[in-house]
Amino acid sequence: MDQRSQIREFLTSRRARITPQQVGLPSHGTRRVPGLRRSEVAQLAGMSVEYYSRLERGDLSGVSDQVLDSLARALRLGDDDRTHLEDLARAAGPAPRRRRRPAPTAVRPSVQRLLDSIVDAPALVMNARGDVLATNALGRALYAPMIEAARGEVPNHARFIFLDPRSRHFWGDWERAADETVALLQAQAGRDPFDKNLTDLIGEVSTRSEDFRTRWARHDVRQHHQGAKPFLHPLVGTLDLTYESLDLSADGLTLIAYGTEPGSDAEDKLRLLASWTATNAPAGDTSERR
Repeated sequence: MDQRSQIREFLTSRRARITPQQVGLPSHGTRRVPGLRRSEVAQLAGMSVEYYSRLERGDLSGVSDQVLDSLARALRLGDDDRTHLEDLARAAGPAPRRRRRPAPTAVRPSVQRLLDSIVDAPALVMNARGDVLATNALGRALYAPMIEAARGEVPNHARFIFLDPRSRHFWGDWERAADETVALLQAQAGRDPFDKNLTDLIGEVSTRSEDFRTRWARHDVRQHHQGAKPFLHPLVGTLDLTYESLDLSADGLTLIAYGTEPGSDAEDKLRLLASWTATNAPAGDTSERR
């Protein structure tokens, strides 16, 4: 991943999403490209056209927080986009080649014990590349199609979603799952553009999936939060689950736990899945196979 290209494409994509009317500017003449012109962004951000052009060419080195604030306001960036812009600027700083600690490929025993203590809800731990490193018993049952598709390798969200046709029969809303997965990878690429394993993953999936390439070109970003996900589970059918994410900051990992609305059909189905899990031999802990 070329860092200057990341910056350039992110800023131009955000500029293209805003019309002059949205920001109270007059629109004169025929526009060759959608959205604002560079001069209009510069005007809104209170900077010269030359300076903004430098930024959009991919040079964020030495940019102050005040400039980032002005740019974020001009481009109407949301929280995730603003965080991504800060990550891009940080990576472009005086020591851009200082590498972060590599993303973990396994969990500590205490983290696995924490997962195993969650008995009534599916839970898993994954790294920033979307590798599923560990699960609890119910998490293994929920993610069984992805784990089986990995064939003994580390299950990865992007590989499963974009390279395995079974994923379309697992995610209740495949399009949204695909969008969110790419947006998470895009955010991580901004945080750590020199992660070779991440670069290799993006390159692998890009060369094999047009769906991935199309989404990657949008430069949408997303952080781990909370929300809802529908699953099409082979044993219990449609499962509408909510989820909460917890950062394991000491490890650079994320714990995700799923739940249901009280009294819902999904609650009954999740109990059924838990009962099946309790009476059938598990396929094996993901952390034990890695």
